[in-house]
Amino acid sequence: MKRREFIAGIVSAAAAWPAVARAQQGERIRRIGILLPAAASEPEVQTRLIAFVQGLAQLGWIVGQNVRIDTRWATTSAGEIRRHAAELVALAPDVILAHGASTVGPLLQASRSVPIVFPVVGDPVGAGFVDSLARPGGNATGFSVNEYSIGGKMLELLKEIAPDLIRVAVLRDPATPSGVAQFGVIQAVAPSLRVEVNPVNMRDAVEIERAVAVFARASNGGLIVTGSGPAAFHRDLIVTLAARHKLPAIYFERTFVATGGLISYGTDWVDQYRRAAGYVDRILKGEKPADLPVQAPTKYELVINLKTAKALRLTMPTTILARADDVIE
Repeated sequence: MKRREFIAGIVSAAAAWPAVARAQQGERIRRIGILLPAAASEPEVQTRLIAFVQGLAQLGWIVGQNVRIDTRWATTSAGEIRRHAAELVALAPDVILAHGASTVGPLLQASRSVPIVFPVVGDPVGAGFVDSLARPGGNATGFSVNEYSIGGKMLELLKEIAPDLIRVAVLRDPATPSGVAQFGVIQAVAPSLRVEVNPVNMRDAVEIERAVAVFARASNGGLIVTGSGPAAFHRDLIVTLAARHKLPAIYFERTFVATGGLISYGTDWVDQYRRAAGYVDRILKGEKPADLPVQAPTKYELVINLKTAKALRLTMPTTILARADDVIE
């Protein structure tokens, strides 16, 4: 889908919420910037943005009537993210929606005054984006995605799917507090499941490929991929490695499963984008990010790829299928 076709789809989706569209017609058009470490062709990202625009529309902000949206697709290139961050700040928007630490960091370097709302960040305090969850204190606020206990749940799900599992490699970003913390939780749960866990640092593609290949030399192994910028950047490589080495793997979000991964369990990012519209609305109406507490996830999703399960010769337990929010066949 080309960019203008996607934006047209967004406007069309917003037009489906006309109830409060006329109330603010006399007001000036407000400007929202959006910075995404993704390509416009990714369906999962499009779905999140539509949820955000629909959320705005429910609150009276209609694209083309009283609000304008400037979207920048920076992919996962750090250089492109920095360039687009500077471009968006130069437009002097009323607020910027920014996905993940990889975009929030460069935006904060570019401006300490333009309001920023993040629908997805792992550990905003540890990353230095906010002073505290209750009182962010600066020009950024939003929604965290890391409930560290999820790491233990991911290991339990993987063991349930692959009962013979005795070894798990945990792919993490060692440069972030959340990567270390999630591994700690997984490590604490592992003895009760009689599983040995080993960390794999995701610094670059060569390190990931070498570490996974070495790990896969022994049998009865699996992978847990925790949330981070490097995981998103190396998504296709990680999914390919899991398939190549016949390793059952669980991921932190559904995009991995949509591109061939086995299973994901984590925060419902579409719900986070919808909730982020509420914070954007409050900022457009005069509230400050410094006074809006960072909110925790309230909705989680379990996604399964049955085609991948078949390729791995795994029989998906009916208990897992019954709990799944989405099954890809």
